[in-house]
Amino acid sequence: MLADILITILLIASTFYLTIVLLRFLLQLARADFYNPITQFAVKATNPLLRPLRRFIPGWGGIDGAALVLAVIIQAITLFLILIALNGGIPAMNPLTLLVWAVLNVLDLIVKIYFWSVIAVVVVSWIAPGSGHPAIQLVAQITEPVMRPVRSIIPSMGGLDLSPIIVFLILNVISVVIGHMKVAAGLGSIGLGL
Repeated sequence: MLADILITILLIASTFYLTIVLLRFLLQLARADFYNPITQFAVKATNPLLRPLRRFIPGWGGIDGAALVLAVIIQAITLFLILIALNGGIPAMNPLTLLVWAVLNVLDLIVKIYFWSVIAVVVVSWIAPGSGHPAIQLVAQITEPVMRPVRSIIPSMGGLDLSPIIVFLILNVISVVIGHMKVAAGLGSIGLGL
């Protein structure tokens, strides 16, 4: 029972911070408004761990490599601690397997962030179109890089934008592929719905 409680607390805390790190990565990737208060929160929350990593891991063409590496490190540490809690000691496992699990979980979380962001953009477009709230603007900026290519192929029809439906389909396909990769990598065998 204590192990389950510790695992739950660890999963919640690590997923929260990991989401902030990945949001910072996606915000930089989308070239979102740096002066938005939510962006500033993400920067301040992640700077203490990202600054040392940036000395060794440079960015590549607008992609923040340090943020991605930090996300994988956080996920790997979380999975390792969960395995310790489940096994009652340090597990005998290949570090490469742990790295693969961490990368797959980070990719899965990125897909989930995009999925829920697209849902938020669709709902807000119905409820409060043209809203100037900082969170709404930021979510729209995050989703624009995945929506723009689809919009260029499928233009709006009579004011109805069908691109979110196509993006949902693509994100679901990617999610299924990642799920199968997790099973193939043995991640499902530890009994966690990560």
